[in-house]
Amino acid sequence: MAKKNAARTAPQATAAGMDDADIPVVGMREPCPCGSGRRYKACHGRDASAAMAVPSRPFAGMASECDIVALRELVPAATAPLTLRDDPSRSVTLATVLPMAWPALVRADGGIVLALQVTVGSGDASRDLADALGRALVAEPGEPVALGRVTAHSPRLQGLVDPDAVLDITVHEDFEFWIEDAESMADDVRASLDRARSFAHPTARLEGVAAAYWTRMGEKEHLRWVMPHDEERLLDALARLHASGADSLGEGTKLAGMFRAQGLLCPVWDLPLGTGSEAVEAPAASFGERLAEALAQSTPLTSDERRARASMRQVTLR
Repeated sequence: MAKKNAARTAPQATAAGMDDADIPVVGMREPCPCGSGRRYKACHGRDASAAMAVPSRPFAGMASECDIVALRELVPAATAPLTLRDDPSRSVTLATVLPMAWPALVRADGGIVLALQVTVGSGDASRDLADALGRALVAEPGEPVALGRVTAHSPRLQGLVDPDAVLDITVHEDFEFWIEDAESMADDVRASLDRARSFAHPTARLEGVAAAYWTRMGEKEHLRWVMPHDEERLLDALARLHASGADSLGEGTKLAGMFRAQGLLCPVWDLPLGTGSEAVEAPAASFGERLAEALAQSTPLTSDERRARASMRQVTLR
């Protein structure tokens, strides 16, 4: 759902005669303001991107890291309150997505809504979110917040909000949380809402385990579970369970593979159509116990376990 916005604030340039005060707002595909004739992304935009180290786990250190990754990558519609370090009384809500792919908006009452599913060029989702939040904190009520461009010196989300707070996540069936006043909704926002509804699929967060989300997509159901464990240890543990036939969630289910997102692995199970989220609660909790036991093992993998690990399908999203 996320889209790039061509209007962004350019990072620090290094060409002779240029400093921060000289740099206009410029998009990655626009001519570089240094006058080289090349697009910004192939000139000083490239230099700025190369200079910024991108962390493998941008949300590391946050108590709800796995859920944040899930909301960014998996869940169509969900919200969760955030607590600002410097102003705990200010209302800030983390949301999966906003109309028109806005990074953030400030409601008429001053409350801020910060969107996770926005794609920008920095590669560090935590800095991008912190930049949008910082802009929202000084924006006028009733206005969306424009995309910015972060640098290596930009703050990260962990520095602006309480990283130890466990998010209270609400998964929504629809995007009604966008709407303050349906009668005054702009036509482009209403069109964006209709598009979002057409792409949304039923999703539910499991109650008994952390960061596991059931979903139904057409004629298929899945459980997708974002896990915080070290990748090598987790792959070994999953291989042990797979080799022993202990990796399923019950009859007709299958560990289909996994993907990486924001530095974390997310195993995915195929479920029989009609299973529903409630029926997965107990099997998922039981699997969690088996996984904890497998993670605690330190003996080398057997030949069967090595073959099981080699056969696991893995896809990297980001």
